[in-house]
Amino acid sequence: MKFFVDTADIAEIRELQEAGIIDGVTTNPSLVLKANRPIKELLKEICEVTDGPVSGEVASIELDDMMREGKILADIAPNIVIKLPLTLNGLKACKRFTQEGLNTNVTLCFSANQALLAAKAGATYVSPFVGRLDDTNIDGMELIADIRQIYDNYGFDTQILAASIRTANHIREAALIGADVATVPAATLKAIVKHPLTDKGLDGFLADWKSTGQTIE
Repeated sequence: MKFFVDTADIAEIRELQEAGIIDGVTTNPSLVLKANRPIKELLKEICEVTDGPVSGEVASIELDDMMREGKILADIAPNIVIKLPLTLNGLKACKRFTQEGLNTNVTLCFSANQALLAAKAGATYVSPFVGRLDDTNIDGMELIADIRQIYDNYGFDTQILAASIRTANHIREAALIGADVATVPAATLKAIVKHPLTDKGLDGFLADWKSTGQTIE
């Protein structure tokens, strides 16, 4: 399973990229607001830090405006993925961009039927929101499993990008089900590196090494 980091913070992206943890980046209007920078400038710098897919989201709901904004975003760098809402106009734009050879990420997916439509429109990625479903007492991972089965049934190429990931268990379950990608906040990615037994073992090794009186030179 690939990891994308869900952030517009350049320092976070650079740190995780240097660690070899991430395969791409996702952004959205809320993250751009938090970064407090012009979107084109911000996305350009992100694309310079990572050569993986970088999702940049349109900010309109009308088809003509989506098409115009999507082309502006795509011109920023070759690894930009045009992020579109899962609406009828969003699906129309997805189909057109796909026909033009551009990559797309259809976002705000909350049902298997929506995911089926995104695949039929030719989306490169579909982003089901796991955590937001959990907030409504619906198991978000059941949606990931349903989409996986439907896509496998019909051989769709659209990749399942598990989004709104909030816990380490979300990551594990998405991987077990067979999601192609999980987009994860930087803090969550860093948290899954750690384990108390790793820390305990390392402390023991370091203490024993100190007792040898040796240095590695």
